[in-house]
Amino acid sequence: NKALVALLIPIVVEQLLNSFMGMIDTMMVSNVGSEALSGVSLVDSVNNLIVQLFSAMATGAAIVCSHYVGMRDKEGANNAAKQVVISVGVIALVITVFGITFRRQILGIIFGQIEPGVMENAVIYFFFTALSYPFLALFSAGSAIFRSCGNSRYPMTVSVISNVINIIGNYILIFTFDMGVTGAAIATLISRIFCMVAVYVALAKPRQDIVVNDYMNIRPDWSLIKTILAIGIPSGIENSMFQFGKLAIQSTVSTMGTAVIAAQAMTNILEGLNGIFGIGVGMCLMTVVGQCMGAGRKEEARYYIIKLCIIAEVGITISCLLVYAMLRPVTVIAGMESTSAALCIEMMTAITIVKPLIWTGSFVPAYGLRAAGDVRFSMTTSIITMWGCRVALCIFLVRTYNMGPMAVWYGMFADWALRSVIFFSRFLSGKWMKKEVIKN
Repeated sequence: NKALVALLIPIVVEQLLNSFMGMIDTMMVSNVGSEALSGVSLVDSVNNLIVQLFSAMATGAAIVCSHYVGMRDKEGANNAAKQVVISVGVIALVITVFGITFRRQILGIIFGQIEPGVMENAVIYFFFTALSYPFLALFSAGSAIFRSCGNSRYPMTVSVISNVINIIGNYILIFTFDMGVTGAAIATLISRIFCMVAVYVALAKPRQDIVVNDYMNIRPDWSLIKTILAIGIPSGIENSMFQFGKLAIQSTVSTMGTAVIAAQAMTNILEGLNGIFGIGVGMCLMTVVGQCMGAGRKEEARYYIIKLCIIAEVGITISCLLVYAMLRPVTVIAGMESTSAALCIEMMTAITIVKPLIWTGSFVPAYGLRAAGDVRFSMTTSIITMWGCRVALCIFLVRTYNMGPMAVWYGMFADWALRSVIFFSRFLSGKWMKKEVIKN
C-alpha cells in the first residue's frame, strides 16, 4: 500500500498542477482578448490530438516496460525503452514538419471559415507549439519509462518546475513585453525543452531500474518495436478518435460565435481539472497491472483494478465539488465577458452533477484492461461510443433543436454512461486476463 501511494500521489499531483497551470495560462491569454483566447483554444484542440498520439506511444512504453519489470528482466526493459525513444523521436519530427508547413490549411479544413483575427492568432500559436512536439513527445515517453518502474516522483518534479517556467515566461512575455499569443507559445516551447532535457539526463544515470544512454549506438529492434506498437497503435487510434470527435464538436461550436468558443474553452479546462485525479489513478493502475501481469499475478491485478476504481470515485467526487466552488471566481479573474461566463457556469453545473455518477467506470477500468494487453477491445468500444454518442448526438441536438453548447455535454454524458456499462462488463467477464503482451 505504501508503494501504491508513493506511485499514485506524484502522478495525481503532476496531472493536477499541469491542468491548474493550463488554466492559469488560459486566464493570462484571456486578458489579451477573446480573439486571442479563441485562437489558442482552436489550436489546442488540434494540439490535444497530437498530445494524445504521443501519450499513446508512451502508454505502449509504460505497459511493455512494466511487464519486463514484473518479469525482473532489466535488459529487456532497457532495450524496450530505447526502442520507444527511437520511434517517438522520428514520428514527432515528421509531425512537426507537417504541422508547421500546413498549419493554416489544417485549421481551415477542420474549423472552416474562421474570423480573421482568430485565425491570425491561431496560426502564430500553432507555429511555436508545433516546434515543441518532439520535446513533448520525448518527455512523455521518458516519464512513462520512469513510471513503469514505480518512480513517478521525478517526472512530477520536472513537470512542476516546467510549469513554473511556463507561467513566469507567460507573465514576462505577455504582460511585460506585450507579445500576446506569441509570448504564450514561446513560454510553452521553452518549458517543454526543459522537460525533455531534464528527463533524459536522469535516464542516462546507471543506478536505476531502466537506463537509456549511449544514443549513438541504439539500433532499431523491429520485433520489440512491433510489440510496443501493438499496444501503442490501438491506444493511439483510440485517443486520436477521441480528439477527432472533439474537433468535430469544436467545429460545430466554432460556428456559434466568439463568446461560445471562449465559454467552451474555459469549460474544457475546468472539466479537465476536476477529472485529473481519476486520470492519475488510471495511469497508476496501468503500471501496477502491467507489473502484476508480467509477474503472472493475475488475481492481484483484478484486486487492484477494483481498489483503484473505488479510490478514483472518491477523488472525482471531491474534485468536482472543489472545482465548482472556485468556478465563479475563476470566470472573474479570467476577465471573461458576461455572456461567456454565464454559459461556462451553466455547463459546469451540469458536469458537477453528472460526472461523479458515471465517469469513473467509463475510464479507469480501461487503463487496467490496456495494461493487460486488452487494447483492441478498449479501442473499439471507445471509437463506437465516441462517434455514436458524443459526436452524433451533439450534432443532432444542435442542428435539429438549435441547441447551444450544452449539446456537447449531453453527448458526453451519454458516452460516459455507455462506456461504463461496457467496460465493467468486460472486466467482470475476465477475458482481459487471457491476453499476453510479451511472448515468452
